[in-house]
Amino acid sequence: MSTDTQSTAAAPVLPSGTVAAIRKFISEHGGSASAVIQPVGRAGVRITLVGADGILGDQVVDNLAIANAVVASFDEITVSEWDRALTSIVTPRTGHFAKMAGWVAHQTRFPKARNER
Repeated sequence: MSTDTQSTAAAPVLPSGTVAAIRKFISEHGGSASAVIQPVGRAGVRITLVGADGILGDQVVDNLAIANAVVASFDEITVSEWDRALTSIVTPRTGHFAKMAGWVAHQTRFPKARNER
């Protein structure tokens, strides 16, 4: 009987599409980013990226272990939380609110996003 308590679990396989998308995002938005890792239920885990220029991006992976491994594979990414410092630099892309709002975005009663006035 062994008294060794170390885990022999293999490191998670990084999704190549996710890694490529994050690499592209970092190169297009200032060379660095902050990442907020958020479980989103059955869909998996969302890695929300905030580029150095404030632009948002995200990727969804299967589980928390993969999300942490993906983020750890980049020296240019800092793991963060949604705090005042991070939210104050976020500047969504033009049209981002419409994509997220769906049919509501085409209504005339609702105000436009602050960066699209």
